[in-house]
Amino acid sequence: MFEKITVVGAGNVGATAAQRIAEKHLARTVVMVDVAEGIPQGKALDQWQSGPVEGFDARVVGANDYTLAAGSELFVVTAGIARKPGMSRDDLVKTNAGIVRSVGEQIKQVAPNAIVIVVSNPLDAMCYVMRQATGFPRERVIGMAGVLDTARYRMFLSEAMGVSVEDIQAMVLGGHGDTMVPLVSYTTVSGIPVTQLLTPEVLDPIVLRARNGGAEIVAHLKTGSAYYAPSAAAVQMVEAIVLDKKRVLPCSAWLQGEFGLTDVYCGVPCVLGRGGLERIIDITLTDDERTALHASAESVRSIQAIV
Repeated sequence: MFEKITVVGAGNVGATAAQRIAEKHLARTVVMVDVAEGIPQGKALDQWQSGPVEGFDARVVGANDYTLAAGSELFVVTAGIARKPGMSRDDLVKTNAGIVRSVGEQIKQVAPNAIVIVVSNPLDAMCYVMRQATGFPRERVIGMAGVLDTARYRMFLSEAMGVSVEDIQAMVLGGHGDTMVPLVSYTTVSGIPVTQLLTPEVLDPIVLRARNGGAEIVAHLKTGSAYYAPSAAAVQMVEAIVLDKKRVLPCSAWLQGEFGLTDVYCGVPCVLGRGGLERIIDITLTDDERTALHASAESVRSIQAIV
């Protein structure tokens, strides 16, 4: 258990993540920070009062500045705006880059030894901004995308095959978006290659649906986006770090030669433990997977260039 974990952004993703962190007993104090006056305070008070029912003793508090966040061992950053009608992708990138940069500068001031998990979109580029703003080593600035993308992929496979999602092992690499790379060659069901169980006619649409998983939810909600699965994915990373579990999870990491890629944030297999990103596992990919991963990384690099 950590003494203090701070969630930046008290919207749906941030607030749900804070609740999950408290319920999983991952910190003695959970701080929610948001610029909207009263929102983090009210949500934190409500969550804290669920403690007697859910059986947790964590103190959940809200604030509009970073005073209460001082000394936090870990931050989960969900701050940013959603794309609005008439807003270009570049406008969204630049707006959220400004927000994430400001958050990073505050984190550097109040918790210079913290680990930062970035959730804000566009994810990989926001990791780049956060690393620039904090000056932290790559081990302490990682992004949540692959855990979520992989969860969607596994769930769709589970539905198609009629087997428990617990028995499906899979990994989605690359940038968080429509260039993500589900690794079919590493997808198994209790060790059985998925290609022995599903034909390409069934598997290919599942891969496509996983790539568009977030957009599918937005199309249903109309005015919002996913938050239950994203918050669960972020907290799985938090848990791996807090409990020093050495989990192998797909995360956005700053690459320095791994997979033939340098100076770009991209989703790759990572070992997470008490030190944050403890190592990257550079696995062998098929030619098609490697080509797709490099194309995805170049897409991220083009966004990094404008922030």
